[in-house]
Amino acid sequence: MHYAVIQTGGKQYLVREGKKYRFEKLPGNPGDAVTLDRVLLTFGEGGEHVRMGTPTVSGAQVVGKIIQQGRADKITVVKYKAKSRYRRKLGHRQHFTEVEIGGIR
Repeated sequence: MHYAVIQTGGKQYLVREGKKYRFEKLPGNPGDAVTLDRVLLTFGEGGEHVRMGTPTVSGAQVVGKIIQQGRADKITVVKYKAKSRYRRKLGHRQHFTEVEIGGIR
């Protein structure tokens, strides 16, 4: 089993082969293949075969398949200022892409 630390959408994720992850929205449709090439670290089970990048590992890729494009649950943001009758209520739903990791090369 291989593991990798990848960077996508301004965040870093520890990913493993065969697992599903939700990333910030990536272009593509469900069923499309996706290649993530900002790989910061790869290693095997038990910590052997460690490859650390500066900042990325050259030639390393994480390949996967897009499972779905969606939107997360709504969050509510409330702004309030005392004594001035100022109140604002906003909602936001973040777009995401669910990806199943197929392999780490």
